Amino acid sequence: MPLEPGLRAQVTHVVGDGDLAPVFGSGSVPVLATPRVLAWCEEATMAALADQLPEGETSVGMRVQLDHVQPTPNGAEVRAEATLERVEGRRLTFAVAVHDPRGLVAAGRVTRVIVDRERFLAKAG
Repeated sequence: MPLEPGLRAQVTHVVGDGDLAPVFGSGSVPVLATPRVLAWCEEATMAALADQLPEGETSVGMRVQLDHVQPTPNGAEVRAEATLERVEGRRLTFAVAVHDPRGLVAAGRVTRVIVDRERFLAKAG
């Protein structure tokens, strides 16, 4: 079955000490780090694709556009959502958004490309 726009998933996490900007070297303020926000967005895209790709295929990240617009404190619950917006051959573009109890934390797009797992690993070798 081909992938269709509208496919979606979400993941939730509670911000912990290991998720803060100083740990990632991305800032000095103890709030949710932008690299962690991105990782959770990518996790949501992968959750949307779970069980959707044929055996031997996977997807890899290609492009990210992300605006991190609000700080999130340690201990807050965060929800990352991904919705497949566009399918162009093997290229998949997801709209992503992250929310905490106070509202929008980040929003943007993540583009992934479907690849043959073995061929991709051979290129990395």
